[in-house]
Amino acid sequence: MATKRAKRSRIRGERTCGYGFKKKHRGKGSKGGKGMAGTGKRAGQKHTWVLKNFPEGYFGKKGFKTEKNTGLNLFILNLDDIQENFDELIKKGLGKKNGSEIELKLKGFKILSRGKLKEKFKIHASAFSEKAKEKIEESKGTFELIE
Repeated sequence: MATKRAKRSRIRGERTCGYGFKKKHRGKGSKGGKGMAGTGKRAGQKHTWVLKNFPEGYFGKKGFKTEKNTGLNLFILNLDDIQENFDELIKKGLGKKNGSEIELKLKGFKILSRGKLKEKFKIHASAFSEKAKEKIEESKGTFELIE
């Protein structure tokens, strides 16, 4: 009569040590990833840890920011940007100085109201906000729409 040999837990020379092609029982158990593995878009298991240790900007979109654009495909320019950078705008050929008045031709731009104007400006632009129009008139300047 044949006797049954006891099964050994580790068989030398066997790749899977007698446990077949399963992930467990290979010496490391069912260990997951190491370090920051699995903390991406679907980081269910490490989401709270990431929020605690990396609170700002870890999740969400990353990359370059383009210039702000309105629905009319106009670039946005605020009054304080005009006040600070009118010398550069003149150098680029977008404006000129006529005595005490500065004339700017900004086709393709919408002018918004953030900031104040200290100089007297005559601004030609594709669009203006209502508050920007008021502030330009307060500084004794004028505005004109370009089509």
